[in-house]
Amino acid sequence: MEQFEVIITTLFGLEALVSREVRRLGYEVLSVTDGRVTFLGDWEALCRANMWIRTGERVFIKVSEFRATTFDELFEATKAVDWQRFIGKEDAFPVKGYSLKSKLASVRDCQSIIKKAIADKLSSVYSLPLPEHGPTYQISFSLLKDTVTLMIDTSGEGLHKRGYRHVSNIAPLKETLAAAMVELSRWRFEYPLCDPFCGSGTIPIEAAMIKRNIAPGLSRTFACHSFRQVGADVINRVFEEAKSLQRDVPLEIYAYDIDADTVEIAKHNAEKAGVGEFVKPKIGDARKLELTMPYGTIVCNPPYGERIGEIKECEELYREIGKSFKALDRWSYYILTSNENFEALFGKRADKKRKLYNGMIKCNLYQYFGERPKK
Repeated sequence: MEQFEVIITTLFGLEALVSREVRRLGYEVLSVTDGRVTFLGDWEALCRANMWIRTGERVFIKVSEFRATTFDELFEATKAVDWQRFIGKEDAFPVKGYSLKSKLASVRDCQSIIKKAIADKLSSVYSLPLPEHGPTYQISFSLLKDTVTLMIDTSGEGLHKRGYRHVSNIAPLKETLAAAMVELSRWRFEYPLCDPFCGSGTIPIEAAMIKRNIAPGLSRTFACHSFRQVGADVINRVFEEAKSLQRDVPLEIYAYDIDADTVEIAKHNAEKAGVGEFVKPKIGDARKLELTMPYGTIVCNPPYGERIGEIKECEELYREIGKSFKALDRWSYYILTSNENFEALFGKRADKKRKLYNGMIKCNLYQYFGERPKK
């Protein structure tokens, strides 16, 4: 089967996790750069990557890469690509992208030139007007330090759109980042997991899906499902594989939030995700956390505060949860926040810190390692 380079884009700091997921799928990683993991795959690999990648953002076909410092160079290099390899005579091919630290700084002009170059190439191949009534092959370009990368988006909506979160609280955590936090915690399902700031339930839901090996893309479709190169047999095979690999393991997951309406949202989302049996959110106060189990893992995303008054409230909250968590001396905690003074407020220095981005907000995942459970 035809092969090509596949790019999975990631949030900064999650490249190693995505690389590990690619290897688990049985593919060899070709390169890892900031925000990107590349491997060699075919059309089925695209479908499997979209189905299974938990911590990546989107899956792209890498079509071409070249340097361009003038619009003429951009046009000619784009036109030289064998676009007919991917795009049929009736297919739609909208163009979008970005430019950073490049001489060709106007995204709108780059967009227009790339669109015209592709249209000229396809018109010369198919010898007819291009109606663009068929499936959509979204062309994405990036211009970084004068290097142009041309790609086709095979995901459609971002991979964080799992299909279970139709409602959320005011500041929801992205599903991909929540899954990454659970993976980084190295939580073992034999012991409890608790999120005392569960919000719309994303961290507990992702934890349950990971341990039961529920594919994150099982309840949605992807752009590549409409591509003429991807037949129904491939889509069905990938879907059936995902269903067959689910695991039946017991789970003990606690999800608390102080707001009653938010708890109801989390319950709804857990049911929708198919893990309502294991994630049962309840009203609870993280400042008065009572967990009787000797070992376990806390993974949470407490509020950060945006304005001065809110920041003061959050800092007081960090002091109080520091006292509350102190009783859980054998537990591990993984706490995501943008507050640079978190350790002093919490009252304990983290064993490890990892820089992550929650949207555009630079955060640290503060990692506190509990006592290793006795065998």
